[in-house]
Amino acid sequence: MEKVSTLKYSRYNVHSDKMADKPFLSYDGKLSQSRDEFVDGYPNGTMKILFERVSVRDFLDKKIPEDILRLILAAGTHSASAGNIQPYSIIKIEEDEKRKRLAELCGQAFIARAPVLLMFCIDFHRIGRWANLEVAPFTAASSFRHFWVSFQDTIICAQNVCTAADSVGLGSVYIGSVLDCFSQIRKMLKLPDRVFPVVLVCIGYPKTKPLPQKKLGVDVIVHSKEYRELDDKELIEAFNKKYERIKVKINEERLKTVKKVCKKVHGDEFAKKCCERIEKQGYINAAQYYFGLHYSADLMPQGNDKFVKFMEKFGFNWFQKFLPEVRHSKNKANR
Repeated sequence: MEKVSTLKYSRYNVHSDKMADKPFLSYDGKLSQSRDEFVDGYPNGTMKILFERVSVRDFLDKKIPEDILRLILAAGTHSASAGNIQPYSIIKIEEDEKRKRLAELCGQAFIARAPVLLMFCIDFHRIGRWANLEVAPFTAASSFRHFWVSFQDTIICAQNVCTAADSVGLGSVYIGSVLDCFSQIRKMLKLPDRVFPVVLVCIGYPKTKPLPQKKLGVDVIVHSKEYRELDDKELIEAFNKKYERIKVKINEERLKTVKKVCKKVHGDEFAKKCCERIEKQGYINAAQYYFGLHYSADLMPQGNDKFVKFMEKFGFNWFQKFLPEVRHSKNKANR
C-alpha cells in the first residue's frame, strides 16, 4: 500500500494523496514544484535569496552561534523605519520550556524544535518613556496613524531578519497565530503596557527545505498608472497556473465542511451552488480549499470585537476619540 502522509490543519487532517498522477501538497502543506524552474542565473546573490525564499518548518538540533544570531538581529535594526523611530522590540526566546509553551499556544509542534524564536512587538512603551524623560508630548498609543506605521515598521524589521538569516544558511518561518493567545504571550514574556506582539519568527538551520512555491507574477500583481481589473479568464488562468497541483479529493467530511461554511457565510443557495461546482469538477479547487477548509470563511471573522478589547488591555486606545491627558508635575519632597 502506498504510504500517505497526513497534514494537520485547523479542522481536520488532509491527506497528501495523489490526484490525476500529480502530487498534492509537499510535507509542510505547501505547493511544491520542479527545481528545473529555478537556476543560478540571477544577477547577484541577493536576488537568488529573494527569489528562492521558502518557509522552513524542519530544523536541525543545532545551536546558532551567538555572533551569527547577533548579526542577523542587527540587520533587523537597520531596516526602514518611519522617522527612524524604530517603534518595535524583539523578544529572543531560546529556553526549551518557553519554546514548548509557545508551540502549544500557537498549535504548531514544530515551533518547539526551532532553536531560536523571535517575537516581534510594536513598542510604544520605550518611546513613551524616552519622550517623558525628555519632556516631550507623546500620544502614539492613542493614534491610529502611529499604530499603522509602527505595524509596518515591525514587519519590515522581521523581514530584514529573515532575509539576513537566509544569507547565512539559516531558515525561518512566520507564525501568525500569536493573535489567538495575546494574553498568554503577554504574561509569559512580561510585556508592559503599550507593547503588542505582532508576529513570531522561528529561526534555525534547515533539516529539510521545501522547494520555492509558484507565485502570481508581475503581470498580475503590478498595475501601471492605475488599478487594472483582470477579466475573468485572465484571473482564473493566473490562479490555475499558481495552484495547478492543488486538487483536493472529495470525501464526505470535506464536502460536509465546505457546505457548512458556505451556508454560514452566504446562505443555502450559495452552499448548494458550491457543492454542485465541486461535484461537477470532480475535486475541491484551491479557492474552495483555502476558504472553505483551511482558512475557514466562517471562523476567520470571529472575535473581531475581542481583538479591539485586547488592544485596550495592552494600553492602546487609537480606536477611541482622543482625549488629552493633562499632566501635573510631581510635588517635591518637603525640605
